[in-house]
Amino acid sequence: MYNPESNPFDRERLLLCKIVLGDQRAFTELFHQHHAMVYNFAFRLLKSQDKATEVVQIIFIRIWQGRERLGEVENFGAYLNRAVRNESYTALRTIAKQRIRETELSGEDPASEVSTDDRILYDESVNRLNTIVNMLPPQRKLVYQLCHEQGLKYQEVADRLNISSGTVHKHMKLALQTIRSNFGVAEQGILLLLLYRYW
Repeated sequence: MYNPESNPFDRERLLLCKIVLGDQRAFTELFHQHHAMVYNFAFRLLKSQDKATEVVQIIFIRIWQGRERLGEVENFGAYLNRAVRNESYTALRTIAKQRIRETELSGEDPASEVSTDDRILYDESVNRLNTIVNMLPPQRKLVYQLCHEQGLKYQEVADRLNISSGTVHKHMKLALQTIRSNFGVAEQGILLLLLYRYW
């Protein structure tokens, strides 16, 4: 007779089903299985023990609070990976915005938030960002420039270009995906600083 406990994938599915039904013991087991991976991934992105710990807490609280939806998750590992990445980027955006506010209050240039030792990296990142933007398809580049550089809202860009706001959103999403894919994990912080007006 087949025993689902013998297959790691089926074992995890069984845990998820129990959690959907409110089984706290199953949730605790799931937490112990995955919290180290979540922490390590978040720490690689955030370079902060406190922030990584906070991400772990937020993600697992959300998993428990939204447990009814776990039955729809086909690949929990991929689901968890995406959750860590999204929450870490949210934390990075918050950090970047805080730095920008502090800089604006001090009257300094946002670039001064980057240390002297990192100034070369910052300049190289600016040049790389400009190069990437210039290589975007013409309309995507224009949409990006209007939204990001000129600060127009999606509907304003849509009206100006005679396209739908959904098309504007799609162009921006693809443009940002292209930009992010050309910056490594360790560079996400400085990338967010460069993109702070959009975020």
